[in-house]
Amino acid sequence: MATIRLLLGIFCFAFAGSFGMLKRDLLGQIPIKQETFNDAQYRLQLVNLARAEIGVREQTGHNDGARVEEYLATVGLKKRQPWCAAYISWLYAKAGYAQPRSGWSPALFPSSRLARSALPGNVIGIYIPKVKRIAHVGLVEKTEGAWCLSIEGNTNLSGGIEGDGVYRKRRHLKSIYQIADWVTAGRRAP
Repeated sequence: MATIRLLLGIFCFAFAGSFGMLKRDLLGQIPIKQETFNDAQYRLQLVNLARAEIGVREQTGHNDGARVEEYLATVGLKKRQPWCAAYISWLYAKAGYAQPRSGWSPALFPSSRLARSALPGNVIGIYIPKVKRIAHVGLVEKTEGAWCLSIEGNTNLSGGIEGDGVYRKRRHLKSIYQIADWVTAGRRAP
């Protein structure tokens, strides 16, 4: 009987003591940095801003209209200019980022911002052989296997670079020339 009580006491002591162990890092793992959570929140914020713009259309089909002109104004361009990069810059401005701010799509891909993966909130660049450069950009919404769902301005249903509005596009990852990460923690405007 004493043995059973002793074993029961050891079991209860071990069981109760194990609750404190749950908060400890017994394996010496590196703790997750808080920025990881902030980056995910910021990425979601960008994606939600972009989703809210799906359906915006040019007024006459000539890079015009109140919202399109708002995108262009973000980067100091006058109306009737191509606006896919201005749209991306507008999204980042609305999310509180100081950069990027350019209406020229290649400028959104400096070597310091290049990324290997299409994370939500990253910028994708589409290379257009006719002009021999990145000539269209979009914002990654999510990836599905080998496909990227993006939200793009100044495009159309066929994915052209001179479109008439903001659309959700499905692009194969191999069709994406470059990816830029402007979300990385610490990049937001103060």
